Amino acid sequence: RVEYVRGILLGAGIGSGDKVALLSSNMPNWSVCYFAIVTSGMVAVPILPDFSGSELDMIITHSEAKALFVSDKLYTRISKEVVERMNIVVRTKNLGIIARTSFELGAMTEPKPEDLAVIIYTSGTTSSPKGVMLTHRNILNDGFFIGEGMKLTPNDRVCLPVPYFHCFGCVLGIMAILTHRCTIVGIEDFDAEMVLRAIDRERATAVYGVPTMYIAELNHPDFEKYDMSSLRTGIMAGSPCPPATMQEVIDKMNMHDITICYGLTETSPVFTQTSVDDDVEHKCTTVGRKHPPVSVKVADVNTGEPLGPGEHGELCCRGYNVMKGYYKNPEATAAIIDENGFLHSGDLGVMDENGYFRITGRIKEMIIRGGENIYPREIENFLYKMPQIEAVEVAGIPSPKYGEEVGAFIKVKEGNSLTEEEVRLYCRGQIARYKIPKYIFFVDGYPMTASGKIQKYKLKDVGLELLKERGVQVI
Repeated sequence: RVEYVRGILLGAGIGSGDKVALLSSNMPNWSVCYFAIVTSGMVAVPILPDFSGSELDMIITHSEAKALFVSDKLYTRISKEVVERMNIVVRTKNLGIIARTSFELGAMTEPKPEDLAVIIYTSGTTSSPKGVMLTHRNILNDGFFIGEGMKLTPNDRVCLPVPYFHCFGCVLGIMAILTHRCTIVGIEDFDAEMVLRAIDRERATAVYGVPTMYIAELNHPDFEKYDMSSLRTGIMAGSPCPPATMQEVIDKMNMHDITICYGLTETSPVFTQTSVDDDVEHKCTTVGRKHPPVSVKVADVNTGEPLGPGEHGELCCRGYNVMKGYYKNPEATAAIIDENGFLHSGDLGVMDENGYFRITGRIKEMIIRGGENIYPREIENFLYKMPQIEAVEVAGIPSPKYGEEVGAFIKVKEGNSLTEEEVRLYCRGQIARYKIPKYIFFVDGYPMTASGKIQKYKLKDVGLELLKERGVQVI
């Protein structure tokens, strides 16, 4: 099937280095098209299906794609002008071709390790999307080390409900599976019961997800109907895992060998990972140790100098997995990769004496209250100990007196109740007074990207709006 699709591309005059956009959910044909593109020396541009029509047009145009694979249901969202600029458009549902003319069959060029394999446009948790250029060496090796971290073998069957267009799906998933000759158990769009059914029916040995996915699976009313005994390992990534959720995943889903991965799209994406042999505490409170071939340091935010164990700073990474750069954006590339080759993550963290890293928040998310630095992750981890809390996010709320105050956005477990005063009483005497949330909001959910990451930068505005409804004006 890959050979057939490759022939379509070559026949349409698409050659080595040309960009091919790929827009669909996790259909089986997604991976067929993906392999046809990257094994031909072309560059895949996987695109988030949830982007608006104008965003899709912008990304396809910016990437200079000459061909487009698109599912039937998304085809109408692409403007006619963009479609007409393509050499060829292929509908991925049935691989039927829409082409204006026929072409001579071109010659295939085998890609080199340092050639571009994919351009992945970031989903914009902190800014507008940028095209991250990743090479064959980047993604193939990162997939290999991720699979090694889970001790995958050809006997493993990996359930993938995470989106393929994102690094979580196409590197942590497809590349780890490819390098270890495993089986993909694909889920087209996330649905908690569909994941549980797939694990049961296909005897999956691993499953991936962000914490909210695992929470949805564990809390599904029919969870007990499905057999999870085949599971062994998997990955939880994208955002911090509540300790109680991790324990439930291990106990109820039989995932004793689950691992935590950390990184950015710009680092292919993983550069730290917990081991299958780590205890629950390390899987809950850290993002593991660095992958063997990369250098990771905690750097002083102002000087870039490396810091010692226990000192808070910015996590920086250097090695084979650092992106080639942002496509057609050298200024943004220079702003994130320094002259020594270290990529600056924007994440605050700390390393212990044994080389385990903890993430304490993003530099832009650090709350500065009256000159005191407050790390949201620290407060979140503390509040997760309250049995009534299903999820919590902490963000800064503007304050005319202190600059910022601590705001906690809490999702209460179904069947439980919780008041603001109960939360504050729980905090008193347990954490410093200035860390106790001044504002507590009970919410049903959080603003999310399509890849499952919480858009924390939007919480400030959510909080201001909720305070406005209470008649409280803070700015």
